[in-house]
Amino acid sequence: MKIICIGRNYIDHAKELKNPLPTEPLFFLKPETCQLAKRMPFFIPDFTNDVHHEIELVIKIDKVGKHIAKQFAHKYYSEITVGIDFTARDIQQKCKDQGLPWEKAKSFDGAAPVGEFIPKQDINLQNLSFSLKKNNTEVQAGNSKNMIFTIDDIISYVSSFITLKKGDLIFTGTPAGVSAVNKGDELLGFIERKQLLRVLVR
Repeated sequence: MKIICIGRNYIDHAKELKNPLPTEPLFFLKPETCQLAKRMPFFIPDFTNDVHHEIELVIKIDKVGKHIAKQFAHKYYSEITVGIDFTARDIQQKCKDQGLPWEKAKSFDGAAPVGEFIPKQDINLQNLSFSLKKNNTEVQAGNSKNMIFTIDDIISYVSSFITLKKGDLIFTGTPAGVSAVNKGDELLGFIERKQLLRVLVR
């Protein structure tokens, strides 16, 4: 099982980090150890002083696929949820400044918690709102209609490089509003008004 993450897939987020807009999907991988067990808190690693939350829509791949045409991509997933792509922003920036890979800023233990999955047929994937509350205040809000690359675009593109397998997760990008988390924070993730994710920060 692997976790595939899409970067800079919302214009407002790319702008807030002063990144150029991509002309094709930008993806990176997180290991399975980034998953967080249910009801387990997220522990801020001791090597960073600036961990940011990034709420994202997450799909789960249903079957093996390679070189998937966009028109068939919808056949490869049936569930969706929200997840948090935790990012050690200080480590990431240092790596970027040195022209180095920045996996260690994204791939530490617990850095990709996901919520309860819901069937995609119950929602409108082309106009799907999602959000994150930190200590009961909304800090991020996005809508799938504002993605630069759609879910089907992403599946087709990624599968041209990497075989997708049953159980793989794809994080589809975060909207604007990323910010630091601190010990004691409570993070709640929503699709529409349904809470699917709760993470306590320690």
